[in-house]
Amino acid sequence: MADPYKIESRDRNVSIGASPLFLREDEIRRGAELLYFGYTRLTASIDEGLAEQGLGRAHHRALYFIARKPDLTVGELLKFLAITKQSLGRVLSELTNRDLIETRPGASDRRQKLLRLTESGAALEAQLFDDLRQGLSNAYTKAGQDSVSGFWRVLEGLIPEEDLPMIAALRKLG
Repeated sequence: MADPYKIESRDRNVSIGASPLFLREDEIRRGAELLYFGYTRLTASIDEGLAEQGLGRAHHRALYFIARKPDLTVGELLKFLAITKQSLGRVLSELTNRDLIETRPGASDRRQKLLRLTESGAALEAQLFDDLRQGLSNAYTKAGQDSVSGFWRVLEGLIPEEDLPMIAALRKLG
């Protein structure tokens, strides 16, 4: 029996809607697989650009969040990236050595490190973001507004409650 929730598109099966039994293992696995494959394909061109620079995804994520919030503190970046201090230290050292970010002391607490992209860091982040924007824009266009809103709700559901204020703060940045 054919799956009523699939359509044929360019010789591929593509989901058109969730089964009413969306909490069954098969549906959960389908969602996990789509998330894995979608993210891998979305970041493929970004990974290529990073590899040319000798950088990885942690560098990209750091550049992204520093671009979103100039003067981001190291502590805030640690929370955004959810990586160890040691890993972040390596990433920030490499980005600083490559003149992609700069640090300066905080205004009220001189021990605090504020992070900003340099001109070359901003150019690299913009190039990487353009690939991300293009991939997501294409997917959003195919899915439609209601699907995009539903996708966002699913992703927000994956984020622990205590981390949601970080997401809300980023939305306020525009």
